[in-house]
Amino acid sequence: MNRQISYAQAISEALVQGMEADPNVFLFGLGVDDCKGIFGTTIEATKRFGASRVFDVPASEGALTGIAIGAALNGKHPILVHARHDFMFLALDQMINNAAKWKYTYAGKSNVGLTIRAIIGKGWGQGPTHSQNLQAILAHFPGLIVAVPSNAFDIKGTTLQALDQKNPVVIIEHRSLYDLKMPVPQEPYRLAFGKARISRPGRDVTVVATSVMVPEALRAAYILSEFGIQLEVIDPVTLQPLDELTILNSVKKTGRLICADGDWLNCSFASEVAARVADKAFHDLKAPIKRIGWAECPAPVSKTLEDAFYPTHKHIINAVLEILDKPKLSIPDVEIKDTFVGPY
Repeated sequence: MNRQISYAQAISEALVQGMEADPNVFLFGLGVDDCKGIFGTTIEATKRFGASRVFDVPASEGALTGIAIGAALNGKHPILVHARHDFMFLALDQMINNAAKWKYTYAGKSNVGLTIRAIIGKGWGQGPTHSQNLQAILAHFPGLIVAVPSNAFDIKGTTLQALDQKNPVVIIEHRSLYDLKMPVPQEPYRLAFGKARISRPGRDVTVVATSVMVPEALRAAYILSEFGIQLEVIDPVTLQPLDELTILNSVKKTGRLICADGDWLNCSFASEVAARVADKAFHDLKAPIKRIGWAECPAPVSKTLEDAFYPTHKHIINAVLEILDKPKLSIPDVEIKDTFVGPY
């Protein structure tokens, strides 16, 4: 498998293959048929299937989600694209009170097969209302599958898996991942939900990282390996369902846990992982659990403040040194000069 494609190209390929396999799949959302094609992810689908199956819509998130649910109940499989993850707040009533509960309410006699792409990310001076992460909110509710793939291989397999589901699936995509490349098979394949990936095996510290924090964790692991410290990086891939067993087994091996999250820490996914490990593997811990996330304030606009607001591999390295009690280990270029806590 020598072919390497980007995260965005993997999404594009998965959409085309899924729509080829099932004529009931259609794709809609703001800007999906634009010349830029949602970071290039919908251009090929637009060319292949035309306006009858790929089409632009007005800005009316709640109504569009209701339309998608109605279409799913009539045998279609809609793919609804939110180019701004934050606008999903306007769709939560439909997603949570209808899509997520439909199968349970009707005793499995009726299902909502719906895939929602939600795009988040820092950069461009997006600011407080265009940079938020709803992953913890969405994963809170039974009935919604929530995936946060961190690489091209996983996003393709997750997208095709979602299109086979008779349940609502939210796939959260981080803009910073779109250009990252890795080997990806050309043929269709599917990845089961609820199965974590051990992105890098290690013996000293378990780092559970989500989405854009996975590359940061891998970068930290690479740097620390030069100093004899081996991190085990766990990528959950899906937050709901969560592969708890893989995380617990890793912590039982390393005795130490860092949760690196692309979100605020209060009531976060990082807090959920920390709670489960404290509940089920407390006596295996050799040090307190560390959580890494955003500063407790809205996301800033300026590039300088953004650089201070978002955690990086440096924060992971410093947390590792702290729980290993090696604060004086000299590692170049990992000093965090400014700690941004807000407000600004």
